Amino acid sequence: MATVVRYGQSVADDNELRLCGDVSGKRVIELGISAPSNAVALAAAGARALAVDPSSDRIALLRRQAEEAEVIVQCHQSAVADLGFVTSASIDLVLASHTLADLDDLARLLRQIHRVLKPEARFIMAGPHPIASMLASIGGQHVVQHPYGAGLARSISDVFMSLQRTNFRIDVMHELMPLNTHNAMAPAALVIRARKLGV
Repeated sequence: MATVVRYGQSVADDNELRLCGDVSGKRVIELGISAPSNAVALAAAGARALAVDPSSDRIALLRRQAEEAEVIVQCHQSAVADLGFVTSASIDLVLASHTLADLDDLARLLRQIHRVLKPEARFIMAGPHPIASMLASIGGQHVVQHPYGAGLARSISDVFMSLQRTNFRIDVMHELMPLNTHNAMAPAALVIRARKLGV
């Protein structure tokens, strides 16, 4: 069972990046359940963890992982942008790792995250890097198949502007190279940590 927050497959994790900080006793939300669950890793680090996901199967898997790790994670089955059940300014950390690619309205989600976070609290989002999403491997060669900012990954400027418009300040950005690929030509994941401004 993983006991560290992960930002994708075969990329640096939070043991190296240290984006979450000390979560002991803090209220945290995992938006969309990653595999393995970051909510379980956060609970194992002492957090009061909550996971939000629309899939009953992923919630059932998380509950099994939590039982194996002997931790408690509160689960809520709903769309990740439906955070109306969470009290305003009550959360210390929100984390979404590779779970927002299919989300149509990022701004709506960011407004909900801003509402539930305490002032200066952290939101960490990780997803496929927009450059990596342009490429496909054909015959051992990487070729461009998709335009920048299309498909699974929003452009960096789109994410930056969405965060800025919803009153977040980006304080850390990592473009993570794949650890299992020799001479990788493009980063595999984009990880951004932003802090809530205002109240």
